[in-house]
Amino acid sequence: MNQVEQWSSKLAFILAAAGSAIGLGAIWKFPYVAGTSGGGIFFIIFILFTLLVGLPLLLAEFIIGRHTHKDAIGAYRQLAPNSYWPWIGKLGIITCFILLSFYSVVGGWIIIYLFKALTGGLHGLSEEQYGVLFGETISNPYLSIMAQFIFLSIVIFVIAKGVQNGIEWASKWMMPLLFIIFLILIIRSLTLEGAMEGIIFFLKPDFTNVTSETVLFAMGQSFFALSVGVSVMVTYSSYLSKQENLPQSAFSIVFLNLLVAFLAGLAIFPAVFAFHLKPNAGPVLLFHVLPTVFDQIPFGTIFLSAFLLLFLFATLTSAFSMLEIIVAPLSKGNEHKRKKYSILMGLAIFIVGIPSALSFGVLSDFQLFDKSIFDAADFLVSNILMPLGALLIATFVPLKIPKNVLWEELCSGSNLSRRLFLLWFTLIRYVAPVAIIIVFLDALGILKIFQ
Repeated sequence: MNQVEQWSSKLAFILAAAGSAIGLGAIWKFPYVAGTSGGGIFFIIFILFTLLVGLPLLLAEFIIGRHTHKDAIGAYRQLAPNSYWPWIGKLGIITCFILLSFYSVVGGWIIIYLFKALTGGLHGLSEEQYGVLFGETISNPYLSIMAQFIFLSIVIFVIAKGVQNGIEWASKWMMPLLFIIFLILIIRSLTLEGAMEGIIFFLKPDFTNVTSETVLFAMGQSFFALSVGVSVMVTYSSYLSKQENLPQSAFSIVFLNLLVAFLAGLAIFPAVFAFHLKPNAGPVLLFHVLPTVFDQIPFGTIFLSAFLLLFLFATLTSAFSMLEIIVAPLSKGNEHKRKKYSILMGLAIFIVGIPSALSFGVLSDFQLFDKSIFDAADFLVSNILMPLGALLIATFVPLKIPKNVLWEELCSGSNLSRRLFLLWFTLIRYVAPVAIIIVFLDALGILKIFQ
């Protein structure tokens, strides 16, 4: 049965799809990975791979979803009946289920920090005290689980409302507000004394910083940052009409994603350098370093609250897409089933995510492959399931969808030239699989054996 729901407009789809892509990867992971991987040169390599690997994969998922107008499993089943290919969709659902289980834990931390910022709990502490506070926050079992539940409750509420009344409505409000808050923070960050050093670090490429690790990190970030490889965009594009311009929509989403990465760098690095802090602080950059920065500027509590609110919006819009890909195959467009399965799947994800929420406290001694439960789940999703899904999609599209069908789908609603189509086809058939395999082998540590 075809999907009965649709986006109300192309803008609604672009905002929702961009919201899916703009999450922890763009605002949290990108700045700290860039900070530890050379700054400006990393950003340039990241842009290059986003265009050469991420964009072709994004278009591939768009074609699958819009051509079939079906959910992640149904789409592959229609294109390759009586085969194992529908397992790409099932793999995407499993990946998003696990991903949302620990992603919601970080979402809960953001809610806790936003509450602390608004109530003055993040004011007047030293850099060391901010570090202690973060450790106490994530190790508190009751606080972590409660915040995770609140975060998932918001996600469940929105998905239960449906495509137009839920995801679209929330994205229309959250995405413009996200950019407005970003601009306010950037203006404040750029007016700090010593900010220019941070701008130079972020935007001036230093080729002496280029290492094989820098290239591999940029390549991996390029397709993780666009939510490709888990068939989320298959589900989102299944709600599109044949009149929509797929290449234009894909370019718009890529542009917004790169813009957010650029804005995140401008908001964070000038402020970090202005106060002589290290840009390579890693994952604690948001919860440890930035509160230190904001606490040292006038009205810092307001700016920190704004940044955390921005971060919460971005995290929520990504979480919406993760639950949507799980609920869509179960509800099949039925409004009552949507509400029921949104609640059931949301609660199941919450229960599965509890060990991740406790992995920094009461379960901190429990290890899986020498990793905490949270880190093991993150490694499984980021280093195994997502690259595997991306590789399967890059293999499936040129292999199982006739070339003339691909051409017709990309031309429907657009004026794509034959030359650009052939360029995309070459990238998805040859370049993307090779790039994904290299990242996959590096993530598993296999490449290090030959170094």
